[in-house]
Amino acid sequence: MPFANHPSFEVESHGYKTVGGYYPETSIGWYRKKFKVNAADSNMRFQLQFDGIFRNASVWVNGFFTGNNMSGYSGVTYDITDFISLKGDNVIVVRVDATQYEGWFYEGAGIYRHAWLNTFNNIHLAEGGLFAHATIRGNNAQVDIETTVENANTFPANCTVQTFITERNGKKVAASRIQPILIEGNGAALTTKQSLLVNNPRLWELDDPYLYRVSTVIRQGDVILATRTDRFGIRSFRFDATEGFFLNGKHHKILGTNNHQDHAGVGAALPDYLQFYRIRLLKNMGANAYRTSHNPPTPELLDACDSLGMLVLDEQRLLNSSQEYLSQFERLILRDRNHPSVFMWSIGNEEGWIHANDRGKKIAETFIALQQKLDPSRTSTYAADLPNVFKGVNEVIPVRSFNYRQNAVADYHRDHPAQPLMGTEMGSTVTTRGQYEVDSVRAYLPDHDITAPWWASTAEAWWKLAAENKFWMGGFIWTGFDYRGEPTPFHWPNINSHFGVMDVCGFPKNLYYYYQSWWTDKDVLNISPHWNWPVKWGEEPRVVDVWVNSNADNVELFLKGKSLGKKICRETGICNGQ
Repeated sequence: MPFANHPSFEVESHGYKTVGGYYPETSIGWYRKKFKVNAADSNMRFQLQFDGIFRNASVWVNGFFTGNNMSGYSGVTYDITDFISLKGDNVIVVRVDATQYEGWFYEGAGIYRHAWLNTFNNIHLAEGGLFAHATIRGNNAQVDIETTVENANTFPANCTVQTFITERNGKKVAASRIQPILIEGNGAALTTKQSLLVNNPRLWELDDPYLYRVSTVIRQGDVILATRTDRFGIRSFRFDATEGFFLNGKHHKILGTNNHQDHAGVGAALPDYLQFYRIRLLKNMGANAYRTSHNPPTPELLDACDSLGMLVLDEQRLLNSSQEYLSQFERLILRDRNHPSVFMWSIGNEEGWIHANDRGKKIAETFIALQQKLDPSRTSTYAADLPNVFKGVNEVIPVRSFNYRQNAVADYHRDHPAQPLMGTEMGSTVTTRGQYEVDSVRAYLPDHDITAPWWASTAEAWWKLAAENKFWMGGFIWTGFDYRGEPTPFHWPNINSHFGVMDVCGFPKNLYYYYQSWWTDKDVLNISPHWNWPVKWGEEPRVVDVWVNSNADNVELFLKGKSLGKKICRETGICNGQ
């Protein structure tokens, strides 16, 4: 939608200045769009869909207030059938107020994800109304399919439901019988459950992420009222408190990265192709998992992870069981549950005031119950910045996750051996790509595994523990990419974080190759700094620390043809020399 800009329309506003907001004079924006609809669609329903608006968006259609969505990350839909004009222009107006923030990082502002106008019959699929999940049984897979049909007519209606599974080339591999149903009117919904058998399925694997298609067709007689096709994958997950994580019966360490939706040049409004680009960079490093820190992602990110073979920890914004936040969690699950890459739900992150008390425990129980109702095929975790503490959320969460606190994991496992464990935020070395000396004026940090904030650790410190202990399912480093905000250890005017193993453009830092040496079978040999070390005017030549990231058995360093010796790298992935 285009941004509203007219000399006679004052779009600047102070926002809720008395409440807060760092930049209140630029916090409110307006969007306005004209469009026409086909008069032949007079019997259709019209729906407005926004995948993401940051934030607190109020929507009007032809002057009628349609609704408000406070979340900057959860998608929302509005039935605008009653407000549509079949003749002449229709006008959508959206007021977006980004005065208040939801995170503590750069979040963007305005309509930064796709917006859609959907049309469908009075008898139609509900939102998230097609759900396929598979159970592998020997050489076959049973695919259970739930189809939820809504009837917006004022009277009951008969129709039929049939589902299909096809390969990606369109070949049909399974089909249900045609199932007749009767749906009451006035917005009533009915869910059918059908089971299909797929013989010798091709499983969704990290290195072969095969995607089937599931389709549902709703008919009245010979008339097709609605149809939908979603991609899905056949795979199984197992979370073992002793042995770790298993995908399709094979053991895998979770080799993950945390990431915000922020990239150089585009901010939070990432084009679809850029999602694929970023996932490929992470895959090349050896990462196999992605945490959507700390909010529902754009659907196109999940499409990229489905297609390229990247597990996703799909995260709710806030641990709050009010109607608003339960609605956000429900919308997240209904939207994303067909994505094979999503292997677990996260109900929240570091809610320090409540996550270790009875209030947090009750809220977590409410979230877990909703998750199991909407998606019994998966489980949940919570990102807790807590050491060996079994209180609050940790008492009820199926998978215990640690933010940092790597030295407490073994003790927690000793005391609670039946609860699977992983790290949701690990590492956090701060570096600046291509810089090798601290420069507090320019906000530069050495591009080596040296400096970490007090609450975190270096890469080597956490990964050694995770790699050596099977009960650690693995973890997610903070972060894959640099992002705007949290310029630790610096402050304004530095606005860029230093946590990423890549910078905001996606150019690798040296730690990228540290993880690549551990997380892949590629031959890795990365040396830093550059051999042509700059010598300042009047400065005497000096000894320079040389770092090598490699998975070779040993590395020999030469200077001007002379060997400076050999070192063994395999134990740590790092060789240091001078």
